[in-house]
Amino acid sequence: MRRRTLLQAFALAPLLAANAKLLAMPAQRVLRLGAPKATPQRVFAAGPPAAVLLAAVAPERLLGWPMKISPEALAQLPMAVRALPVVGRLAGRGSTVSLERLLAMQPDLVLDAGDFDANYRDSAERTWKQTSIPFELIAGRLPDHPAQLRHVGRLLGVAARGEALAQAAEAQLALVREVLAVRPAATRPSVYYGRGSDGLESGLSGSINTEVIEFCGGRNVAASVGAGGLARVSFEQLLAWDPDVILTQDAGFAASAAQDPRWRALRAVRERRLHCAPVLPFGWLDGPPGINRLPGLPWLLSRLHPGTTPVLAPAALRGRISALHQLLWGQPLPAALSRSLDANV
Repeated sequence: MRRRTLLQAFALAPLLAANAKLLAMPAQRVLRLGAPKATPQRVFAAGPPAAVLLAAVAPERLLGWPMKISPEALAQLPMAVRALPVVGRLAGRGSTVSLERLLAMQPDLVLDAGDFDANYRDSAERTWKQTSIPFELIAGRLPDHPAQLRHVGRLLGVAARGEALAQAAEAQLALVREVLAVRPAATRPSVYYGRGSDGLESGLSGSINTEVIEFCGGRNVAASVGAGGLARVSFEQLLAWDPDVILTQDAGFAASAAQDPRWRALRAVRERRLHCAPVLPFGWLDGPPGINRLPGLPWLLSRLHPGTTPVLAPAALRGRISALHQLLWGQPLPAALSRSLDANV
């Protein structure tokens, strides 16, 4: 895209300001900047949560991936997204696509989903003012997912699809409420979430990276450090916490920790409560913090509150997650992944 085109877009900014709307919806917040002329056909996902959302709701509308996707993950996704290029991301500090490149792709809409704080709202507004491309930022914490799915379904002209996914999301949230209703707060397990190859990075209180754990009734031991995002944790601190359960998404770390004498000093490791969450096609706990976490809700409940309800028994759990995986991605749950639902590490 020539520089003149970008400058022309900048010149339109004062005329566009009147088209910004902050929409309040049930359990949902949406920042709408501009409006597509028709139902969007070419949608640029500003970050990974938005890309995952589009891949589930309307995969044929996704212009490209903001991140690299492994061949193993692509094999579990709809055919429409398997050959898409990596086009970069706009969301957050790690933006990798220029505005000129964005304009050259000619999207009908830029969609972002996830955190709805001032930084993301300001970033969305800057992009819209500088390009005139309609931009929609949708809040995406776990309780937001049903409204989020309905909204995107209507926005992209696939309301029935959005509704089906929203109802599935509501069913998982309802299961969480059902389980926690019979687990008094004092009886819920303390949990450490180990990220990275050494397991010594974790999410603090309120971190979107540990949202699913706290939402499912796990008492995040790292919350005692303070509020915020991610932080490094010393092994000595972890020994002092000695959590009831350790969770990770790193299979290499989980396997090594299970055999490491140092890690076996922790009760959770010795007593086989070190659980490695699935990561295909995307992380079930985190990575990214989007609707890909929905299958992680029943899985995590079965690890934190085993035996609470027959719905969490192995056969019922497999059936529930298999149906949800099929609905989300249009592909059957792989046999190896299904078998792993019974395993700890």
